[in-house]
Amino acid sequence: MLRKRIIFTLIYEDGKFNQSRNFRLQKVGNINWLEKNYKFRDIAFSLDELIVLNASKNGKNIEDFSKVLEKLVKDVFIPVAAGGGIKSLEDAELLFNSGADKLVLNSALYENKVFVEKLIKKYGSQSIIGSIDYKLNCAYINNGLNKINKPLKEYINYIVSLGVGEIYLNSIENDGTGFGYDFGTIKEVAKDITIPLIIAGGAGNASHLQSGLDVHGVNAVATANLFNFIGDGLPSARSGIISNNGNIAQWKW
Repeated sequence: MLRKRIIFTLIYEDGKFNQSRNFRLQKVGNINWLEKNYKFRDIAFSLDELIVLNASKNGKNIEDFSKVLEKLVKDVFIPVAAGGGIKSLEDAELLFNSGADKLVLNSALYENKVFVEKLIKKYGSQSIIGSIDYKLNCAYINNGLNKINKPLKEYINYIVSLGVGEIYLNSIENDGTGFGYDFGTIKEVAKDITIPLIIAGGAGNASHLQSGLDVHGVNAVATANLFNFIGDGLPSARSGIISNNGNIAQWKW
């Protein structure tokens, strides 16, 4: 049986890392603050993967983002995925060269099918995560501003047909609440999906992560909650899940 994964998502905007609250970003601190409070070289054993998303609204400067990414992932041995504003093969190459193992695509999946197909052809499906933000059974793109006029499951099937390797499914309504995942939608999606499913939006404690991992068809749980998992929050969460016989790897250090 394949092990499931715990993923930590970092949201970057214009030089700062952010806490998301109901899909609105609250600036927390720059990379120095992040390194002080989240020493990823030390807590990497608590995670299976790290996702870093560039949510900058005033033009997503890939070069600036790549420099932050490179500094952030130095000496981090777990897989790292990066996304936000990727519009060309050159953008993709820069992020891969800066330490990314995978790329996360969102708006491009709907707006530029040809580009996505070229990216998958060059780097392989395993390198591409299809990110979907949703609420009320509809997907949204461009930082949640534009609604896709298709039922959510139909849109997911379209994304899967492009050849992405995984789906990152994020609930806009639950995002940043810390009240738990949107299990109604998740269970409906998980029962039919044919590729790995990462769920996000709402996790605020270890029990939420455990409940997400227990859903059949869910391959990974993600949290972007900077405050609830600060300090030893992530190590404690993983230890608790392992103690409860959760199907995740037990790393030794």
